[in-house]
Amino acid sequence: MLRIITQQADVKAELQRICDRTHDEQVVHKEATVREVLQAVKRQGDKAVLHYTAEFDNQTLKLEELRVTGSELDTAYQQVSQELLQAIQLAARQIEAFHRQRVPKSWVNFGEDDVVLGKRYTPVDRAGIYVPGGRAAYPSTVLMNAIPAKVAGVPRVVMVTPPGAGKVISPAVLVAAQETGVQEIYRVGGAQAIAALAYGTETIPKVNIITGPGNIYVTLAKKLVYGTVGIDMLAGPSEVLIIADEFANPVHVAADMLAQAEHDPMAAAILLTTDPALAKNVQVAVERQLVDHPRRIDTEKAIAHYGLIVLVESLEAAAELSNEFAPEHLELEVKDPWAILPQIRHAGAIFLGYSTPEAVGDYLAGPNHTLPTSGAARYTSALSVETFLKHSSIIQYSPTALQKVAGAIDSLATAEGLPSHTDSVRRRIQQDE
Repeated sequence: MLRIITQQADVKAELQRICDRTHDEQVVHKEATVREVLQAVKRQGDKAVLHYTAEFDNQTLKLEELRVTGSELDTAYQQVSQELLQAIQLAARQIEAFHRQRVPKSWVNFGEDDVVLGKRYTPVDRAGIYVPGGRAAYPSTVLMNAIPAKVAGVPRVVMVTPPGAGKVISPAVLVAAQETGVQEIYRVGGAQAIAALAYGTETIPKVNIITGPGNIYVTLAKKLVYGTVGIDMLAGPSEVLIIADEFANPVHVAADMLAQAEHDPMAAAILLTTDPALAKNVQVAVERQLVDHPRRIDTEKAIAHYGLIVLVESLEAAAELSNEFAPEHLELEVKDPWAILPQIRHAGAIFLGYSTPEAVGDYLAGPNHTLPTSGAARYTSALSVETFLKHSSIIQYSPTALQKVAGAIDSLATAEGLPSHTDSVRRRIQQDE
């Protein structure tokens, strides 16, 4: 049963508990397992990858089966409906159009005394994208990760995804990959896939950055390989926080909460509302919609453990609680969402109004659906083109310009006890005199 909380003293503690749901003792135990997998793949390469795929995914692969073949990619188009293909293509166009607006431009400024300053953006050489496949197929994740990499100009994109029954990868996932130009795909998932991308194996290349969401094992693996490679973020279980007023439709709110809960037993679905009647009606609607839910077991677990309805005094109070939680997805199902928007400081993606369910962002609105979770929206943002780019500073000083700042550099270097810094400037000045 979805709980309703009216005692304000309990609210912050409950929200914090939900925010911290990935930091329990079980997670610490899982981290030890992940460390073991990482080290084994680092030492043994493909052999360890195949071993853990058999152990964790119950799929016994031959070495030559790791990489998806060209014929499999061709066949995938014959296995998806025309409607699904068109939906994938529409989503790809929308996502690419959005991300093309976000490409940062290199720049150079020529100042006085021939001082040249600038910033130069270049893509990473190789990007690895992880596409989960344990509980469902996620062609949308392919699009959301591969398209920004493509727009950024990454020369080589490598995709990994766990094999399903019979070693099969979802045709929709394979089609989405091809629609974004990804041809190098390996049927491997879990921590072993992250290790393969981070360290490289005889078959799977080492990449520079790994992006994409996954289960707790994938998230922990990304955390542990960070530094060896870059990562997008530690994307944990999905979450939605809905702020709703008395005009919101309780059936719609309930559906939006279940849309997050169905992702994972650790997914979170929270409603903050000023209206007691809406709270009760949403509680009832959730129970009704769960009756014949195809993913009822996992969804019920999420609702029971990490589902919550909170009665608040005002929309302003709701906004403040939302900021403390910093949700991955925030829905403003209120009459005037633009009025409350300025009060929102921390959220991965914000959905405004009664007709904007989070699902539009998941699939084809354009903005990325790989978003910060577990409070990370306080300090980071969605995956984007910038994720796959790095910038280098450009600096050039003429002899005249160096002469003008030599004294200041001398003072700073002396204060820090670094005489060779001063010397490197002084020798040039003396040489030019």
